Amino acid sequence: FSGGKCTSIVFIDEIDAVGTKRYESNSGGEREIQRTMLELLNQLDGFDSRGDVKVIMATNRIETLDPALIRPGRIDRKIEFPLPDEKTKRRIFSIHTSRMTLAEDVNLEEYVVSKDELSGADIKAICTEAGLLALRERRMKVTDEDFKKAKENVLYRKSEGTPEGLYL
Repeated sequence: FSGGKCTSIVFIDEIDAVGTKRYESNSGGEREIQRTMLELLNQLDGFDSRGDVKVIMATNRIETLDPALIRPGRIDRKIEFPLPDEKTKRRIFSIHTSRMTLAEDVNLEEYVVSKDELSGADIKAICTEAGLLALRERRMKVTDEDFKKAKENVLYRKSEGTPEGLYL
């Protein structure tokens, strides 16, 4: 990481890719991930003597992280970003539909108050996919049926663990 004594911020996104709980494995790939994890732990332990280094890690799956990685002294604060509340969901839908022409049957409030656990990224994906469904059929307006299909697709990909994106 930071070789000198300068101030640094290290951001590691998707830390669960290398920071998962350790277990016995015969797979070469898994052993390499565990070696990477051990080196990361060594680097984290050495930051105090090297200067002012702050480490920020992000994950959507904190329960899979190795306890050695997130123990106090290595990672001192955990900040949870909860799913958006109804007011925030309403605003996110508004932002991502602001340039769309919506059909009269679209009731975004139905999606705002639904009990599905939608993140901001999920809402954006739903809006984008709904718009693409309308475009594919050469329609100028996005319908409620487009939103329903888009939501179903996004939630399916989310539950299946498939990387989010537009698989059309």
